[in-house]
Amino acid sequence: MIYLSSDYTEGAHPDILRRLVDTNLEQTTGYGTDPHCQSAADLIRKACSAPAADVHFLVGGTQANLTVIAAALRPHQGVLSAETGHIQSHESGAIEATGHRVIPLQSPLGKIDADSIDRFCQTHFDDPNREHAVKPAMVYLSHPTELGTLYSLDELKAIREVCTRHSLLLYLDGARLAYALASPQNDVTLPDLARHCDVFYIGGTKCGALFGEAVVISNESLKTDFRYIIKQRGGMLAKGRLLGLQFEAMFQNNLYFEIGRHAIALALKIRQAFSDKGVELLIDSETNQQFPILKQDQIDRIGREFAYTWWQEAGDDQSAIRFCTSWATRPEAVSRLVELIRVL
Repeated sequence: MIYLSSDYTEGAHPDILRRLVDTNLEQTTGYGTDPHCQSAADLIRKACSAPAADVHFLVGGTQANLTVIAAALRPHQGVLSAETGHIQSHESGAIEATGHRVIPLQSPLGKIDADSIDRFCQTHFDDPNREHAVKPAMVYLSHPTELGTLYSLDELKAIREVCTRHSLLLYLDGARLAYALASPQNDVTLPDLARHCDVFYIGGTKCGALFGEAVVISNESLKTDFRYIIKQRGGMLAKGRLLGLQFEAMFQNNLYFEIGRHAIALALKIRQAFSDKGVELLIDSETNQQFPILKQDQIDRIGREFAYTWWQEAGDDQSAIRFCTSWATRPEAVSRLVELIRVL
């Protein structure tokens, strides 16, 4: 069985494993105060052209989301998200467990736009009884989205303008950020994210690391006491250097960007094969997630050799399924899938 069901079915990129083995017997301080975490943070600041940014390393995406939101919002405040956003649909109420409501907005193609945010906030703040409702105080985006779609730089700028107008913080989830940055459709860079977002994170778990996410904070007001919140939320890893080492390896010699390019090249081969066959795609995605709509007998045939993720029903005995490539996806595996697609 060949697994194309997600981008974290394997361990870690060999370069990262070598770095972990080579430094295994080093003695360092704990909790992210070691030289490797400091070096990784410096490399990330350089890549983001953000020398004043704070960089913190956490273990996973849900942990990063709940820690950032818990640190940023007061008890009466909530966060606006796409209805398909990870914090809304895939985190078992983790944000609500911090005492903050996730406020979903309609999200065609997995994205929310500046106008929707503006309308919601204007309605809220024009309401004379607004204190009876949760106050919107943050916008949550993901790049790419849960559907593999991307925000353009113009869209990001427009959302930033609305956030500034309504005094909202802008937070971007970059769990699959390597694949967004490598997409031919993408025009957003790391410096753009550091410039327009108050806080965002660079995903490692789904992008070649064993585990780990790097939270980048540009907004000065969010920097104060952030490590206290990390500790309180269970995110301060005693062997913190294991996180720093991985990001140090990924941001030396452009490994993070190479990982993204590898996955995108193979994902687009899968996309092209379905397109050549005349198979409809649920979403026009140029990232590492592809969503073909297939008949059940076609899904069963592919499923004998390939693991996929079932996504949603699409009518007339059809369903959308997801194929997901990663740093570890083998070209010969994709070639075999392309062969299967051609004879469906």
